[in-house]
Amino acid sequence: MTWWQFSLNCQASELELVEDLMLELGAVSISLRDAGDEPIYEPLPGDNPVWQESIVTATFDKGCDPGLLQQQLVDRLPDHLAGGLLQENLQDQDWDQAYKRHFQPLQCAPGLWIVPSWSEPPDPAATIIQLDPGLAFGTGTHPTTALCLAWLGSSDVKGSQVIDFGCGSGILAIAAIKLGAKHVAAVDIDEQALSACQSNMKVNAIRTEQILVCRPEDVVSTNADLLMANILARPLIDSAARFASMVRPEGQILLSGILKTQLEDIQLAYQPFFKLDPASYRDEWVCVSGKRL
Repeated sequence: MTWWQFSLNCQASELELVEDLMLELGAVSISLRDAGDEPIYEPLPGDNPVWQESIVTATFDKGCDPGLLQQQLVDRLPDHLAGGLLQENLQDQDWDQAYKRHFQPLQCAPGLWIVPSWSEPPDPAATIIQLDPGLAFGTGTHPTTALCLAWLGSSDVKGSQVIDFGCGSGILAIAAIKLGAKHVAAVDIDEQALSACQSNMKVNAIRTEQILVCRPEDVVSTNADLLMANILARPLIDSAARFASMVRPEGQILLSGILKTQLEDIQLAYQPFFKLDPASYRDEWVCVSGKRL
């Protein structure tokens, strides 16, 4: 059996027109992807950013007439959009299994794995974080998360008091506990992230006394052994003094969500408070660690 897909490139200002037309003609799903190379970072709650130019793909029921549908689209789209319209068929498959094949166990560091619920741990003796892809930021595949997990996997956090600012899915907080941390304050401004973190704690058998899930105003610790923040460069820079005040002397900081072009600004903001280590890189992303002065 075949489903029909139609796709085209459009500017952000044309997106609503295209989506409305596709839905009016019976699209059962619409997806967007970047038509250029324009990264969109983790949005703030309530923000719905889009790329300046997107590839819009609409899927239509297998019972539709693709020839008639294409003619309707060509007739109603502006000429410059209609000229770029592409049609393809999409064969039926077991979508649940196809989705699962896309997400396989991921090794973050020697002895540290992220494993989706439908997979067997490749190394049962390793530290296993069970995590399924979801809406909250942080599945281990993004370079910023991967850099932080690699750092955690190679560090000694046993017995530590930890703060995870911008916890997202809770992946770093859960990793810290599984690697021996005593307690983590998992902090986020997004209610969806806080809910996802709590759900992932249950899946990983993490007790509520091990991880406190809370908003920034509820964090009271001023003596953390480690503060992690995988967010964005501007909030990191603005929070340098506050983060420093929350870490004990000789305590550690772990920062990511930073592009190579932003590294110098991060270093300038944190050098008054921390002795910084050489940065770690993955693709265009950077991870910064250091010890409290």
